[in-house]
Amino acid sequence: MTKKKDIEVLRVTHLRGPNIWTYRPVIEAWLDIGELENFPSNKLPGLYERLTAMLPNLVEHRCGVGEVGGFLERLRDGTYAGHILEHVVLELQNLAGMRTGFGKTRQTAEGSGIYKMAFRTRQEQVGRAALAAGRELLMAAIEDRPFDLDAAVAQLTDMVESLCLGPSTANIVDAATDRKIPHTRLTDGNLVQLGHGARQRRIWTAETDHTSAIAEGIASDKDMTKDLLAAVGVPVPEGVLVRSADEAWEEAQDIGLPVAVKPYDGNHGRGVSLNLGTEADVKAAYHIAVQRGGSESVIVERFIVGDEHRLLVVGRKVVAASKGESLWVTGDGKQSVQELVDTQINTDPRRGTTEEFPLNIVEPRKSTEVQLDLQRQGLTPDSVPEAGRRVLIQLNGNVANDVTDLVHPEVAEMAALAARTVGLDIAGIDLVVQDVSKPLQEQGGAVIEVNASPGLLAHLKPAEGGIARPVGAAIVDQLFAEGEDGRIPIVGVSGTRHTALIARITAWLLQVSGRYVGMANEEGVHLNGRKVPRGPLSEWESGQRLLLNKNVEAAVFANGNRMVLTEGYAYDKCLVGVVTDAQGHGELGEFYISEQEQMFNVLRTQVDVVLPEGAAVLNASDAQVAEMAGLCDGSVIFYGTDEHVPAIAAQLQDGQRAVFLRADGYVMADGADVVATLPLNCLPESESGCTEAVLAAIGTGWALGLQPDLIGAALRTFEWNTKNN
Repeated sequence: MTKKKDIEVLRVTHLRGPNIWTYRPVIEAWLDIGELENFPSNKLPGLYERLTAMLPNLVEHRCGVGEVGGFLERLRDGTYAGHILEHVVLELQNLAGMRTGFGKTRQTAEGSGIYKMAFRTRQEQVGRAALAAGRELLMAAIEDRPFDLDAAVAQLTDMVESLCLGPSTANIVDAATDRKIPHTRLTDGNLVQLGHGARQRRIWTAETDHTSAIAEGIASDKDMTKDLLAAVGVPVPEGVLVRSADEAWEEAQDIGLPVAVKPYDGNHGRGVSLNLGTEADVKAAYHIAVQRGGSESVIVERFIVGDEHRLLVVGRKVVAASKGESLWVTGDGKQSVQELVDTQINTDPRRGTTEEFPLNIVEPRKSTEVQLDLQRQGLTPDSVPEAGRRVLIQLNGNVANDVTDLVHPEVAEMAALAARTVGLDIAGIDLVVQDVSKPLQEQGGAVIEVNASPGLLAHLKPAEGGIARPVGAAIVDQLFAEGEDGRIPIVGVSGTRHTALIARITAWLLQVSGRYVGMANEEGVHLNGRKVPRGPLSEWESGQRLLLNKNVEAAVFANGNRMVLTEGYAYDKCLVGVVTDAQGHGELGEFYISEQEQMFNVLRTQVDVVLPEGAAVLNASDAQVAEMAGLCDGSVIFYGTDEHVPAIAAQLQDGQRAVFLRADGYVMADGADVVATLPLNCLPESESGCTEAVLAAIGTGWALGLQPDLIGAALRTFEWNTKNN
């Protein structure tokens, strides 16, 4: 059958953990490029011009050349459709707002036309959609036919906004990544776990697992918040709780006009009306507050002259501050107020309807607060102001101008005290002051609101000229002390020889040392020796459950070769990585792995993910495994039954660690020094074929910092019978 010039996607796999391509999640696609195998890009007339016209940013792709324009050089000189598709898919994700850069494409066999392509994606569904759109775009460029790029990017952008982490949460996660703290997304929303097992912490945007429900309840009760703040000396505006419009006006007169009216249990400025000086305005504002707050209880308080400011408090420190400004439009005698707002305010690129934007779109026809301000000026959203007339749209709430460096120390101290008084570990403190560089008391300023789960975008995307503040890093530093990374000891065992047994022995070593241990191997999932139902979960999902369990203080994984190729490892890094052998290629033919030499790339990932403070425990009798020692960022411990094999001999000569067998026992040697010799009687006669497993387990225990006496005791008490374990 004659092949055609087309790209057929044969298989798509989401590798969710470290894999043969890279250490981060990727999508792997198997491609059949058909007749295009005979037509590299330099033999497809006009492809270069059409593709670069559609995706001009491809010039930024470095590719294998290692510099800007590298990919275009390859495209001009001649490269194949699978490689081109890789770069198209990456660029589509970038255009959709999900920055990615890693990609690789490899042919499975010379002249086959079958390629494996891997590309980085931060969200599986977005990545799959980008792959489909990228194929359509590339084929349109090859066949010289139209392609609606704007529509494709818009669809991907919508997916990014709805499926990926919000920008505030993403900033915290990125800060955690900078500190080498692992993260796991727990839901489709913004609930994220930082760290593993017993050392984990959780965030939900700007809330943490230390954010008190009591504190959140206090923050939503504005009257109670004011009482508490006043009691500790934080200046707050005089105010009173009312339950009717008439009472609101009566109390407003007693307090002294002008006043502010706000919901009793609202937050983030919703339903707040300011600078009210007439009975009609106060009563109208009361009804707005009831509508927005959902309660008949409303607060009437003294209006504070000045600009609204938002101070972000993390722990006991103000880490960012923004200033608000009033919104005005200028009439032209032709456009309505709504039209003026759309052309003079809503065109601000900081405004939008999604979490990506620090400021909201202003909608006078929908906002009762704006309508009240307009009504006081004798206008409605549909009024047409005369040319040159300035119209107030919003007195406050446009908080996006960075003033962090201007905050007076006493103002910062008051904000931090307000957060502590309410009990919040992260709080947005709203205050009104004329000059934030001076103490509140000097100018009659006051704290008007304390917000739980404050928005972070105003500090991440300040107005033009402002400095983006590292608020995510501040939150991560609050959760994890200096030097902490949220990691528990993780041991990964890869290969085909006794991996399950090595994992079992290692788990027992850790359990004897006093840790609560989770273990996953081909026999199932165990928590401190107790087998738990796996259910319909994959190996990767089972491993993830261990890392989510807050009881687990150490975790051990026996990884099958198929798991590495179909899912990736369940952990991003490990303290100890064990590789037993480089066999198993005979069972991996469906992955285009047919020779033992190919197993090096399958198993090397286990060594690649060892932490710098960790160790690789490698079988010295397997030459391919021994060769992996040079890939390890940490130290290396070789093990084997024969101390004279080249890898062990060289290891000892270099003054490094090895575990091997002698007639008198299992020897733990550090260079020329014998650290310990463990007796042979720990191994039952019926299990004598598992000597290598014991050697590997001893090396693993040593890499974990366990003392020889404890390792020996654990081996003597280990239950070799799986049914009894």
